[in-house]
Amino acid sequence: MHTSTYAPTEHLVDLLLDAICVVDQQGYFVFVSAACQHIFGYRADEMIGRRMIEMVHPEDRAKTLQAAKEIMAGIAHPHFENRYLRKDGQTVHILWSARWSEDDQVRIAVAHDISERKRSEAVQAALYGISEAAHSAKDLLGLFQQVHLIVAELLPSIEFAVALYDEQTQTLSFPYPALPSSAQHWPQVSALSQAVIQSGKSQLIPAQQQPDNALYDWLGIPLKSHKGIIGALLVQSGAITRYSAPDRELLQFVSTQVATAIERQQMLSRLQYMAQYDSLTQLPNRELLRDRLHTALARARREQSQVALLFLDLDKFKQVNDSFGHAVGDLLLQGVALRIQQCLREADTVARFAGDEFVVLLEDFHTADHASGVAEKIRQALNQPFELLGQHQTVLPSIGIALYPQHAQDAQQLLLHADNAMYRAKQNGGNRFHSAPEQS
Repeated sequence: MHTSTYAPTEHLVDLLLDAICVVDQQGYFVFVSAACQHIFGYRADEMIGRRMIEMVHPEDRAKTLQAAKEIMAGIAHPHFENRYLRKDGQTVHILWSARWSEDDQVRIAVAHDISERKRSEAVQAALYGISEAAHSAKDLLGLFQQVHLIVAELLPSIEFAVALYDEQTQTLSFPYPALPSSAQHWPQVSALSQAVIQSGKSQLIPAQQQPDNALYDWLGIPLKSHKGIIGALLVQSGAITRYSAPDRELLQFVSTQVATAIERQQMLSRLQYMAQYDSLTQLPNRELLRDRLHTALARARREQSQVALLFLDLDKFKQVNDSFGHAVGDLLLQGVALRIQQCLREADTVARFAGDEFVVLLEDFHTADHASGVAEKIRQALNQPFELLGQHQTVLPSIGIALYPQHAQDAQQLLLHADNAMYRAKQNGGNRFHSAPEQS
């Protein structure tokens, strides 16, 4: 039987898909196989003689130097992971199997590119994270904050922004952040957002030389829902890395999930708003008023302070509806709501209680005269004629005042006393305010 031996040549090594790297004791490449160019983007002659650590991602350099020290001490590292920066600026994830050759005084390592696996894992984690954020975030700001953290794990970025487009008003807003941290980038963000939304396609503003001699890409991705384009996600690369076609595909995939999460949060916000606010005047409704009143009373008990309720009814409002129609009546109610708001502080609450009834909640005052002063201010404001559809309408208020703790100890009794005081004001001719009697 004829047998023969075969010694692999250097050319055979170059056929391997994984890269073989040999690094000397000082940390310089002394040999690399042909696969290095595919993985790292550098030719062999560009890598040989170069310090290994210079090609490692800055965030991974400390752990890489520690691993190299252990390998040279005889500790094998068959499953060490780190990131390298390719020649084109992209990040590549590497799984290393390395050992130390005592005879040759070099580290011999095999590099396996695991970037696709890492990308797949990152996408799955991102989808899970976005799903969790969609259900846990209390509002859009909370959602955007969580999405920002998720995107930062996927792509290198020094800026992250969200633009939302309102098709009805054809306006573009930037709810996150209110402005980019670097104000000089704002024109780019605005122009990129409009380009992305108008085209419905991802847009990349190529990097330009900056004052710090670094290069930064701007990448914009449309937020697509079943209704169409609702906005855009915008990220800016760091000075170290550049965005690639796979990065665009990755962010586009994630943006679809983000768009769904945004729509869900918007729907929940609308439902919550509808449950708490009056659709005609946009004022808090009676349910939200009761909630705020209970909170105000609890705070007043702790701090031994006062709370006031003003119960307001419009005299002869029914005549306006009967004479001019409900459209004019609605306009009048909207005008009344606006004027009452103009008489109050930001911390005060005015709610539409029912029909032509309004309730004002006052906190953080020191004398009972404050409530009377506000009531008189509202009365004078409403005594001024309203111009509605070319006609001047005058509506006069009857206002009842009840105070905690002078007139009642709980929310229900306080509302009842303010309501009764309002009826006494109306019985005395209207266009006046009346205070509830103090408890005996």
